[in-house]
Amino acid sequence: MIDWTSAWDGVVNFLANGLLDASGWTMLAYLLVTTHITIVSVTLYLHRAQAHRALDLHPAVSHFFRFWLWLTTGMVTKEWVAIHRKHHAKCETEEDPHSPQTRGLKALLLTGVELYRAEAKNEETLAKYSHGVPNDWVERNVYSSPGVWGIGSLLVLQVLLFGGLGITLWAIQMLWIPLWATGVINGIGHYWGYRNFEAPDASTNVSPIGFIVGGEELHNNHHTFPTSAKFSVKRFEFDIGWGYIRLLQFFGLAKPRKVPPRVIEGAVQEANRDTLEALIANRYEVMAGFARAMRAACRAELQRLKAEGEKHTARWAQFKLAKRWLPRDEAHIPARLGAELAALRASSPLLDQWVTMRDELRQLWTRTNVSAEQLVRELQSWCAKAEASGIEELRALSVRVRSARLLPMAV
Repeated sequence: MIDWTSAWDGVVNFLANGLLDASGWTMLAYLLVTTHITIVSVTLYLHRAQAHRALDLHPAVSHFFRFWLWLTTGMVTKEWVAIHRKHHAKCETEEDPHSPQTRGLKALLLTGVELYRAEAKNEETLAKYSHGVPNDWVERNVYSSPGVWGIGSLLVLQVLLFGGLGITLWAIQMLWIPLWATGVINGIGHYWGYRNFEAPDASTNVSPIGFIVGGEELHNNHHTFPTSAKFSVKRFEFDIGWGYIRLLQFFGLAKPRKVPPRVIEGAVQEANRDTLEALIANRYEVMAGFARAMRAACRAELQRLKAEGEKHTARWAQFKLAKRWLPRDEAHIPARLGAELAALRASSPLLDQWVTMRDELRQLWTRTNVSAEQLVRELQSWCAKAEASGIEELRALSVRVRSARLLPMAV
């Protein structure tokens, strides 16, 4: 005779605990491991290997990442790669699929998934930016099929293993990439953080501890060297994604194509072709040095005004404005502030000289119709002017430029 009470208790126990009857700590460990693998799959496979071709992965490794992303996110390689490449091509413009500078940080944090889905339906974007992605039978018939099949399979599997709490685990996994990739990296990573390089966009490094999101939080570094397989550039930065690449490389499963250029200081010499090459390779860090020096000059003037009792005057407000905006490229300064900043430059020869010298230096890598020999002569002239300017920071910057050497870095 069937003991219906015991049978029902068994069903209830199964629904509550699943086949594993796992503890809370076990489920937490499972969640952390699986979401970390998802992050690694995004940064190594989708981002570095597919979108930027900075990395070659062994076919077995690539296929594992493809399967895992299908199972845990439902994302399609072709769509992700096309949208990301367009983001770089149209960064911080109205055509950028997900820039907080044009759409607002709130939109990225709350509706980032909708922005991604809308752009994924743009056939022009897919056709223009998705070249080179996998297009085999499995990709066309399985991994590009409706994403519900992959994530639906994961849901069923986790309910079987963990019972009702498997649904909670699944919900967190579904939110993991939208939260970190769309909200933090695409949102905060173009809005708040520190900048090693004065790249021509608003990208920032959210944190130097690059294991939270696989190294992706070193976003300013990535936008400066987008084809580099390594995201960390400073000694205090750690890119765990690069650590995994080196591990795979040790076993012959990965091969990085490019890493950030390495610039070192040698003997001070007259600017020459090597100096020019080092400057161009290191141009965004040089611009970051300019930005820091200009902010320091504004801070000094603000301190002087404060000491003279002029705090919160119109002059004070002007220098507060200059501190924020003058170090930025003109293209990224709101048009409404142009007249006010121009007036400030006219009234402050020091700030005007800083901006003029920065713009003249930038022309050395923005002009494409000038020979290398002419650029070297212009760099020599710029260095002479900087060292005769009477501004110690400019002189020191010129000396660093003349002592720079570009070294090839083996990968």
